[in-house]
Amino acid sequence: EITSLLSLYGGQFNNQQEIRVNSPFWILNIPSEEMARGLMKRTVCAKSIFELWGHGRSAGELYTSLKSYPVEKMLPYLQSDSTYKIRIHTFNKTLTQAEKIKKIDALEFLPFNGRVNLKSPDHVFWILEDYGMDPNSVPEEPLDVYFGRWIADGQRELIESYSVKKRHFIGNTSMDACLSFIMANHGRVKPNDVVFDPFVGTGGLLISSAHFGAYVYGTDIDYNTIHGLGKASRKNQKWRGPDENIRANLRQYGLEKYYLDALVSDFSKPIWRKGMLFDAIITDPPYGIREATRRTGSQKETVKSSERSTENHIFISSSYHLSDIFFDLLKFAAEYLVMGGRLVYWLPVYRPEYTEEIIPRHPCLKLISNCEQMLSSHTSRRLITMEKVKEFKDQDHNSYALDGQYMPYKGHNSFREKYFSGVTKRIAKEEKDNQK
Repeated sequence: EITSLLSLYGGQFNNQQEIRVNSPFWILNIPSEEMARGLMKRTVCAKSIFELWGHGRSAGELYTSLKSYPVEKMLPYLQSDSTYKIRIHTFNKTLTQAEKIKKIDALEFLPFNGRVNLKSPDHVFWILEDYGMDPNSVPEEPLDVYFGRWIADGQRELIESYSVKKRHFIGNTSMDACLSFIMANHGRVKPNDVVFDPFVGTGGLLISSAHFGAYVYGTDIDYNTIHGLGKASRKNQKWRGPDENIRANLRQYGLEKYYLDALVSDFSKPIWRKGMLFDAIITDPPYGIREATRRTGSQKETVKSSERSTENHIFISSSYHLSDIFFDLLKFAAEYLVMGGRLVYWLPVYRPEYTEEIIPRHPCLKLISNCEQMLSSHTSRRLITMEKVKEFKDQDHNSYALDGQYMPYKGHNSFREKYFSGVTKRIAKEEKDNQK
């Protein structure tokens, strides 16, 4: 998420620092404080950002680092007519109040000329100490110590304010608010973008994009979901109410002006005119476990059936193989994304058999990131982010990648079809075992 936002707002990771996945502290190079604030107005993963004044592996190294920091950069925040306070945050260790005061008093060599104000200071400074990730083996001294001026907090409060528990219209698989905002950030959604979700469901992914100022659009094959009809997913509620729909969700958050529309549509049969339409495609395809993978049958199959299903409005007679869904999704993104636009989607995997070669590829799309969300010891899903880097040509229409080589897609006989069929069966079996 941070990498995507840095590419949107400017900045990069510090070249001198090894990015350790087992550390909660990262050092970034950002050209201006304004860019840093822009970054923090988006992120739901990062808690806070600071202007780094000093860093060391011990208290002594920290003090040496602080003494070498340019005084002229400090002075604007240490004036006699200003107020300040110093706070301490320790990761994986709790300090007593006496220990905290001792660490603060040790910074008396800094030229603080202002008055201390603990309630509403003009400037807040932080001491940050990293004691590692193992709660059973906490070192006596910190692994890293940082000191800096607080600039801004992230958007962690969005997780609660957009919680699915408080949402007007939900379904069985409505996306968690935190993950929804992470996906929008991976897609680098910005004001006035047009964002599309081809498996829109109850529209949870549209909400996060609309929050960032994008116009949102969706399609789904389920007539009842698009129109807010049928059985309710909420506990102790039998049927959906008259105003339970995607538009009502956006209205709930004051985002209705960004809602373009949602259509009943079979994704396997694109309805769009040729030409680039979307700045981002952000979606959570159905895996065939809690949500069926479906598409409309052929005309021949439809004629055979005189039955019309009231639950689905249109009789569905054909399953939609998981590998076909991903092939169609990449082909659609390659054709209908603007150059530089991003595709963000979830890919279910069975961990013991997973290899990176299983990730669907397309010659017009570059893999940007591949992040794992653990579901159980054997199953997970991976958040795949791809960027359009090449104009779509006729010869790219049926291309897919196998071990890095692009070739015509051969449908259900491909190794991916066998793999994803196995994934679906294993995840479904594991869910049943968990329920038992």
